[in-house]
Amino acid sequence: MAKSDRSNTKEKETNFQERVIQIRRVSKVVKGGKKLSFRAIVIVGNEKGQVGVGVGKAGDVIGAVRKGVADGKKQLVDVPLTKSDSITHRANGFAGGAKVMMRPAAPGTGVIAGGAVRTVLELAGVKNILAKQLGSNNPLNNARAAVDALSTQRTFSEAARERDLPVENLYA
Repeated sequence: MAKSDRSNTKEKETNFQERVIQIRRVSKVVKGGKKLSFRAIVIVGNEKGQVGVGVGKAGDVIGAVRKGVADGKKQLVDVPLTKSDSITHRANGFAGGAKVMMRPAAPGTGVIAGGAVRTVLELAGVKNILAKQLGSNNPLNNARAAVDALSTQRTFSEAARERDLPVENLYA
């Protein structure tokens, strides 16, 4: 690998932002008593259409966050965005008992969402969207449901290709 290749991969890695959604102290009962560790839920995104949710567990908080970031980068999904930085069509996502409903919004609307879903959408680069969490308040399941909904998004050209139509005739 040439030196320029290494610097390019390093640049790609550095433009990811990560936000910690939740840190929980968890315990495991072992022969000698309780073993404490930490679980961190981290959302990783580049605000240009890539986002992922990761979970890390470790004996200390910093280690758990580091593992969560690495897991989040493995789980990245690509999100096609419109010119107004919205999603292309309605979407529903499911994870565990959580359901997330998303609808595209007009320019200037902003991100209307709550909790972990808002963070996922902001780190994906979505600027105008309406979203609603249904069924669960669990931040991990809601974040995963939001990523599930975003992963179902198709571009206009993909939809036209599946229907064997030119893009101009898609909404005729």
